[in-house]
Amino acid sequence: MLICNAIICDIDGNRREDVKIENGIITQIGSNLVDDECIDATGCYVIPGLVDTNVRLKDLQLSGKNIESLSREALSGGISSVVLSGEMVGRVDNEITLEFVQKHQLHANGARIECAISALSEEGNLSNIALLLKKGGKALYTKTISDYNLIMRMAQYLKMAGKSLFYQAQDKSLSESGVMCDGETATSLGLPGIPSISEVVHIASMIEIAREFGIKIIFKSVTEPRTIELIAQARQEGVDVECEVAIHHLLRSDEACRGYDTDAKINPPLVSESKRMKLIGALKNGNIHALSALHQPNSDVYKDITFYDASYGTTSIGEYLPLCYTHLVQSGLIDMSTLVRLASYVPALQAGIEVPKIAVGEKANIVLFNPNESLSVGHHHSLYKNETLTGRVVIAVIGDEITRF
Repeated sequence: MLICNAIICDIDGNRREDVKIENGIITQIGSNLVDDECIDATGCYVIPGLVDTNVRLKDLQLSGKNIESLSREALSGGISSVVLSGEMVGRVDNEITLEFVQKHQLHANGARIECAISALSEEGNLSNIALLLKKGGKALYTKTISDYNLIMRMAQYLKMAGKSLFYQAQDKSLSESGVMCDGETATSLGLPGIPSISEVVHIASMIEIAREFGIKIIFKSVTEPRTIELIAQARQEGVDVECEVAIHHLLRSDEACRGYDTDAKINPPLVSESKRMKLIGALKNGNIHALSALHQPNSDVYKDITFYDASYGTTSIGEYLPLCYTHLVQSGLIDMSTLVRLASYVPALQAGIEVPKIAVGEKANIVLFNPNESLSVGHHHSLYKNETLTGRVVIAVIGDEITRF
């Protein structure tokens, strides 16, 4: 097949060329190419498939049905590879569960599903980290752990395996009592808040772990501008740490929680407008290294209740690329090439999975995105429900499989 007249966009910039794919491999890139099957992509972008390393299953339930549903929805949002968070009911802390995920990782017309390994078992003990990473776990995942003996043992395993730590700072003693970010909005709604210091202090200490043991830590779903400053400073000092921010924290503030809208109850919670603007500044100056849809869907029974009792999470993965294009690229905050770096290239490197590339000899892993079409967000539990976005994924080519939307 031939994709002609496309705007090819990757981390090296934009160029208008044709892409020829044979038997799932990119065989030619150039002008005026010829093939019996030609897709006219005039005005469309051809980009590498996106990679999201911070995704959760519906209701956090690990099941084949949930994995398959996620796989297909992710591809419709431009994502060709997903790494499940270690935060699941049926957590990946043993070989049997890991094999279950791997058995269900490939689906027709869907994204490839990988998973991070939960550092701790349900009982709070270290999982068999060495074995699970060797068997195909892409990274080690943990929330805040107060026992630094456990953390140092984790660091030693990671050093031996050459893998990254996916770390989400969340102080259980503080987060369990709060339901949104502490501040003026929480006070006006009469809802208990989570202090921002709970993220900052834990990430500051983990930076020192990364420094001491020489391991790579990806701080997941960072929301505090002060945290980003600490990570940037540590990187200047040679510490191997990186920062991921969810698209929601760039696009919405805690004002979205007004009216007790449970779809705005996400974890970590939305921050104030002033902090949101600082996060935008960090995006523009390059101190945010990766993006995530922070997809965590919930059944109605867990969302159509009071804000205090509702589960955390929002549905977002099916509209991920249009969301990023509309609010980040079309608005002029970043260009399309930067988006590819933040949402495909860097996340793939962080997870140690094959980086999608548009180059001769590479396996096809591309998305055709039409910025001249629109997408209406229809899901009733999306933070962006009823919003009309610019652009739509029209075709995905993964190997020799072509999916049209």
